[in-house]
Amino acid sequence: MKKKTHNAPKQATNLDKPATLKDLLNPDIIKKLQDQVDQMKAAEAAEQEKVRLQALEAKKVEQKRLDNDFEYLLENSSMDWRKNK
Repeated sequence: MKKKTHNAPKQATNLDKPATLKDLLNPDIIKKLQDQVDQMKAAEAAEQEKVRLQALEAKKVEQKRLDNDFEYLLENSSMDWRKNK
């Protein structure tokens, strides 16, 4: 009777792998770092949304100004009077 030991090579390969930073750090520190990453991503998303809203507001203000500019309206309006019958 021969006993096959397949577990021995697997254990040897696990020991051959170099230790990663995640393995070396305390799980509490990893959790704190992950929380910090999440907060930074949320802050960045909020900042991008703020910039987008400011650009949208500026575009609305500019369109309102152009709607009151007779020269702009005259140059950019259609001369086909039949559309407005």
